[in-house]
Amino acid sequence: MLIWCAILFTLGILAFMDSIFNYGEIFRQVNSVLFMLTSLGLLVRTTTKIRGKQLEQVQEHVSSMEMEMRNMRTEQENLRRVTTGR
Repeated sequence: MLIWCAILFTLGILAFMDSIFNYGEIFRQVNSVLFMLTSLGLLVRTTTKIRGKQLEQVQEHVSSMEMEMRNMRTEQENLRRVTTGR
């Protein structure tokens, strides 16, 4: 994420220099395309991270529910043993 931000910052500096020194029409087009592609990459990366985090949370929840179910089954078996006298 830090790399993406550094790339966008560099492109911003280049765009600023372009507006001051008037490098030309070609540089403006290339710079705008680079801004667009970099921001698209940043958007994809961010959404991928968000989906990954949601998946990790769901897996953690399922894991805790499975552990709780095992504990309840163990308690149920212990209760059966106590009530039957074995």
